[in-house]
Amino acid sequence: MRLTPDSVAAERDRLRERAPTVVPLLNDTRVALGELFGTEVDPVADERYRREVDRVFADGDRAVNVAALAGLLRDLDVEGDYPGFVVDELLGRRLASTIAGGQPLALLAEATFHFADTRAHGGPDEAAGADDLDAALAAGFQTRLPGWSWREGDSPFAVPPHGTGGNGQNEASGTNDTNGGEP
Repeated sequence: MRLTPDSVAAERDRLRERAPTVVPLLNDTRVALGELFGTEVDPVADERYRREVDRVFADGDRAVNVAALAGLLRDLDVEGDYPGFVVDELLGRRLASTIAGGQPLALLAEATFHFADTRAHGGPDEAAGADDLDAALAAGFQTRLPGWSWREGDSPFAVPPHGTGGNGQNEASGTNDTNGGEP
């Protein structure tokens, strides 16, 4: 695999084109998780997914890693499939978490990947990693996109910096990101 700015842009376009497959899986995952947790989760439209793909790929460091992981999963095939089970799970988890962003979303995306993966089934002519790619995209984007009520508003656990009397918000970004974007 060779990654260049052009190949990363091509991967972005491929992931955008996956909307008709990924978005129904993403929404199915949201509905099923919402039922398990007793909450309603907003659905995601194809165009919202595509805009979020663009946002992920606008961050060059994240983009090159997403492109590499997606390319590996797309082409991953193992004779008999089962021996490759561990590696496609590993790559899928990592892709989902990379898309989702820093902690705690990265960990949630990894867990959600396994849930979405039980709902994704590739065709007989597809590589073993193809359904894991779709599950990773669904898990990563469903985690990073709004729609979960617990993610709305400020965290009740935000503590202002000592002596500032502030509200815990990062003044530069207007978010509760007090670790400079680090996971």
